Amino acid sequence: MKRMPVNFREKFDKFDDHWSPKIIAQMNDYHFKLVKFQGEFVWHKHDDTDEVFIVINGEMSIEFRDETLKLKKGELFVVPKGAEHKPFAEKECEIMLVEPAGTVNTGDTGGSLTAEDDVWI
Repeated sequence: MKRMPVNFREKFDKFDDHWSPKIIAQMNDYHFKLVKFQGEFVWHKHDDTDEVFIVINGEMSIEFRDETLKLKKGELFVVPKGAEHKPFAEKECEIMLVEPAGTVNTGDTGGSLTAEDDVWI
């Protein structure tokens, strides 16, 4: 088996849709996912897991009920399990998520922005 690094730019260039995470790697039971954000997402929470947001390019915010956290390129934030939050980005932003395999992007909320699970690029 030939070992190959994952190139973020090459992977981001393979898709244009927003709010639809794509898996690029797996470590044990965790997926590394790339996703493009633009506009507002939905209020949701993940009762069983923390969620890691790593900003690769652009800027985003994570709204909580009592504050708004702004993240820019090169920054990371861990949303603790059970914390209700709503990501958003005024302009397109490229993010890497790290979360357990099978984590639903809309958490407990569901709805039209729920992405198909287990999509690899």
